[in-house]
Amino acid sequence: MNQEEIRNLSFRELLDKFLKYLEAKAYNKLTLINYRRTLKKIEPYMCEHDINAYTTEVGVRYYEDYLADNEIGNIRKRAILTAIRRLNDFHSGREYTIQSEQEAELLPGDYEPSLSSFATQCFENGNKNNTVKLKSWFVRCFLKDCISQGCKDVQSLSPSYVTKACLMVKNRDGWAVIRFFLKFLSTSGIHKSDFSTLVPHYKRTIHVPTIYSEKEILKFECAIDRTSDIGKRDYAMLLLATRLGMRSGDIVKLSTNELDFAHNKIAIVQQKTGEALHLPLLPEVREALADYINNARPKVTGETIFLRHIAPFQEISTSVLRFETTRYFRAAGIDITGKKHGPHTFRSSLASSMVNDNVPYEAVRKILGHTDPDAIKRYASLDREKLREFAIEVPKPSSSFKIFLAGGTQV
Repeated sequence: MNQEEIRNLSFRELLDKFLKYLEAKAYNKLTLINYRRTLKKIEPYMCEHDINAYTTEVGVRYYEDYLADNEIGNIRKRAILTAIRRLNDFHSGREYTIQSEQEAELLPGDYEPSLSSFATQCFENGNKNNTVKLKSWFVRCFLKDCISQGCKDVQSLSPSYVTKACLMVKNRDGWAVIRFFLKFLSTSGIHKSDFSTLVPHYKRTIHVPTIYSEKEILKFECAIDRTSDIGKRDYAMLLLATRLGMRSGDIVKLSTNELDFAHNKIAIVQQKTGEALHLPLLPEVREALADYINNARPKVTGETIFLRHIAPFQEISTSVLRFETTRYFRAAGIDITGKKHGPHTFRSSLASSMVNDNVPYEAVRKILGHTDPDAIKRYASLDREKLREFAIEVPKPSSSFKIFLAGGTQV
């Protein structure tokens, strides 16, 4: 049915179509019963208020009136609201999402169009969608701080507003984005002045990468219960991180057409860089993937390999991968106190291990999919024993320094 036909259905017919839609997404019987029990109360509400056709506004009004007349707990409130949101999405033809993203509060005046133009410029410069979202968030926060200082619109921006708002920024990484945005306002003619030079510069601290030993990583892998369906999934996707160093975004997006079991290869286009990457399908990884795909993966259509194991059976997010990684670190009894313990640490550990086993930098760079030739050189500093081989012997003291060390006063 098209959306016009759906909108013309009676509420009872709409509810039946909606529940069949959820059933096709593998919602279980109990969940469907709860949805029907919750939503069927809207029909008498419509009759009571002489409402002939259901609209999304009707659902919202029903929810507000229901809360006004009934004292219920937060869990029940969320359940009702979720059911109505799902129904409204179906009624409006919006694409199904696992979680509804909270819409950003619109900025007043000409702020929003300026921010939209900036986002378009970022896309034209080749920024990925997630990068543009992050940059827009930084700028939105900055503009809100300008507004809080009394700045009414973009044309009213002044050195005072800019400097005060910059000092309110908590994440100093945002300064570079704000500087680029202010430069954009000037070069695009939106504002006559260039305030980008007023934004402070911030040099990010270079952190020594967290690594885990091969013994710890093997212990981590052994902590995964491979007898359960979720355990088979977790083991397969985490081996891609521990043995091949794949990024989280590439793991959760991995599809069946990127696996070549016949030639033992994995061929992907990296989410972060957009560059092609070819990796060997190691025997352990091949076995784990085959076990999950053939014996544990939900029997639904689609090419994405790693799925949720509760309805709807859609692809997992990187947050699931991070959560599971932390859980297995703890299950393995590995000390993660004060150390990073996400999937990315496996890339650091793999890179460090290869570098310190005298694998050429270029080979390590290609395996990890880095575009920067110098990206993996810092891992070499982590092997202190190998660095000792190149230590320069401390020269013996002489002259005035020798006298000083002996207790003399001459320096």
